[in-house]
Amino acid sequence: MKTKEHLSRGYIQVYTGEGKGKTTAALGLAFRAAGQGMRVAFIQFLKGETSGEQLLAAGYHLFEFIRPNQGICLQQSNEELHPVTEQTLSLGEKKLTQGKYDIIVLDEIFTAVNRGLITTARVIDLLDKKPDNVELVLTGRKAPREVIERADLITNMTAVKHYFSKGTRGRKGIEY
Repeated sequence: MKTKEHLSRGYIQVYTGEGKGKTTAALGLAFRAAGQGMRVAFIQFLKGETSGEQLLAAGYHLFEFIRPNQGICLQQSNEELHPVTEQTLSLGEKKLTQGKYDIIVLDEIFTAVNRGLITTARVIDLLDKKPDNVELVLTGRKAPREVIERADLITNMTAVKHYFSKGTRGRKGIEY
């Protein structure tokens, strides 16, 4: 691996939209940064099955991959999800502000917002706490307008055609 390079300026990136690829884009950035010797914390809020990228990152210790909720979020109620979502948010804030990481990814944070588990105000509070030299990446459908206004980079994934609409379920190694 290359020697550690610090970011002189970290930006706020948002990957949102109804299309596939938000988490994948964030993971690509995380793998790229780790390859350049940067310190990355990839924190997942709400996901389904254990993913191949989670197994790869953990198996090779490429970056810190944190997923406090080990359940399948679509099968969990908000009452079940609320405590672990609070834990994930607190952990994300700690990692963001402790000065140890160059890049923090908060994957599916907007899913938590849309389910009413986190308020937009709390996400904005996180943005306010972001150190200047840390890149912060947030993903999930329906990013709040207030976050969009604050972001430096916004990618909107647009669904044009997807085999899910024909009843195909997520496939191991492809979708997770």
